[in-house]
Amino acid sequence: MLSPPKPPNSGLIVNRTGDMYRIIAARFLSRSGSEAAFFIGVWGKAAFDLGAGPTALAAIMFTISVSSILGSMVAGVMVDRHGPRRVLMTAEVLFIPAALAFAMTQTVTQVAMVSGIWAFLGAPVVTAGATFAPYLVGSDDDLKRVNSWIEGAGSLAFAVGPAVGAIIVSLFHVNWVFVMDAVTSAIAALLVIPVQLKMPERAPVEDGKSRHPLSEMVEGLRTVYGLRNVRYYVLMGSIVWMSFGAFGALEPLFFRDVVGTGIEAVGYMNSLFGLGFMVGAASLARLPRKYITARALNVFMIGVGMGTVLYVGSADLRIIAVGAFVWASVIGLMEPLLRTLIHRDAPHAVVGRVMGIAEVHRRAGELLPLGIAPALAAAFGVQRVMIGGGIVAATAALLALREAGAIDRDREALLATGVISGDHEIAAPLAGDEPLNPTP
Repeated sequence: MLSPPKPPNSGLIVNRTGDMYRIIAARFLSRSGSEAAFFIGVWGKAAFDLGAGPTALAAIMFTISVSSILGSMVAGVMVDRHGPRRVLMTAEVLFIPAALAFAMTQTVTQVAMVSGIWAFLGAPVVTAGATFAPYLVGSDDDLKRVNSWIEGAGSLAFAVGPAVGAIIVSLFHVNWVFVMDAVTSAIAALLVIPVQLKMPERAPVEDGKSRHPLSEMVEGLRTVYGLRNVRYYVLMGSIVWMSFGAFGALEPLFFRDVVGTGIEAVGYMNSLFGLGFMVGAASLARLPRKYITARALNVFMIGVGMGTVLYVGSADLRIIAVGAFVWASVIGLMEPLLRTLIHRDAPHAVVGRVMGIAEVHRRAGELLPLGIAPALAAAFGVQRVMIGGGIVAATAALLALREAGAIDRDREALLATGVISGDHEIAAPLAGDEPLNPTP
């Protein structure tokens, strides 16, 4: 069991130790409901109750991805303006009727339409939840531990949510899973009401001018693409998730058509995923500081890609179960490490927008394969396409190792000369900070 990090003397800390536990509990409850609603509710209702095929599932995932992109763009600006607590509370309250609306859907088209609203309102919950750590602590080591704790809560939710959803659907109608999603959102909103965070100072605005949301969004984009290290983290995360974009349309069909099981098996396998995530996230807190690097991130991304083969390489549920746990353990370590690196190197005053843009890139990465996933599945089979996605992710991470090494060397040089410190608030430009260049 991990011990909560001791707040450093940075000024960017919670006023009471209980605030951290409230945030962790809210993260757990909110994600538990959402994971159950997605894997058991949306997938279950569309693929198993309404008989949706690859094209229909791809359309639902397309709607979710586009809506999430739009919601994340708005959320990043709102977090920097109002802080993650207020954004999370507001989003959770607005999210409740969207979750309950699923219970009234009777066609795949209606499921897709409601999914769009649900995803748009859920995106600020994700972005705000991913942004709390820099508002809680000020040193690299504590930043790593807080991200491990928050991600660990989310990982536990990934295990608990689908399992509870599977139990609900085995006893009652699938619509009750959406009621669970609404209830957990309400409790999460209540939990963070007392939380107090110290907001960072923002750059002054010229007299007579106001901050326009679009200009703030552009400032976030400029930060992401202007800082070589932040740009690298965001784009590498996008490439990995692009490789798995087809899973949204094909994974339920893998269990239905290749493995030959019901929606309950999807829930139980995703619970094993959650346990693996939790093990991986907990491992980050024990990872030596020297491994909080771009190169280590790439190594874990290679492992993520290869873990896919173990997960979907067989139709035997026992092998799938082992693959789910192993694969998720690597993802569970890679995800909070990626987030920690972004938190460490992004300027604190724009970290909300940076995380929002990172989420936009992730959703865009997941979105791109949906247009070709049904055709690829028809040509090569569901299982082969999913395996291919993992191989693409591992290859991309392997080819990017050289750039990762250059980023780490630049940072080491700046640390050695005292240009930057070990505190995450400072994000000095690294060598090679220039407009995006696709060549290494």
